[in-house]
Amino acid sequence: MKTSDRYLKIVEWAEEDQCYVGTCPGLMSGGIHGDDEAAVYRELCQAVDEWIDIYKKDGTPLPAATAGKEYSGKFVIRVGKDLHKVLAIDAMRHGESLNAYCVQLLCEERARYGENHEQ
Repeated sequence: MKTSDRYLKIVEWAEEDQCYVGTCPGLMSGGIHGDDEAAVYRELCQAVDEWIDIYKKDGTPLPAATAGKEYSGKFVIRVGKDLHKVLAIDAMRHGESLNAYCVQLLCEERARYGENHEQ
């Protein structure tokens, strides 16, 4: 396995720019742009290798790997007292725990975002 295989590489269509954009979150800033998805991915892989070389030459430790990362399924978010109260009351109205209610809202928003994002 190459060192670059430890980093998540994302190529997605950017509606605003009308092109594909390739990024490698956590390792490099900026991105690769182009009209051909496969070409953008190839260029992105090359850029990631170059960034890794720069880190090594500078003697800077590489950032934590982002590919294949395991997630616990929980995270803490601070929402403020007023929003906490509103969400807790809404959850009670729906007969759900606050956790289940918030997960449902996040899933609904994610589905809506996904639909809007792909258009």
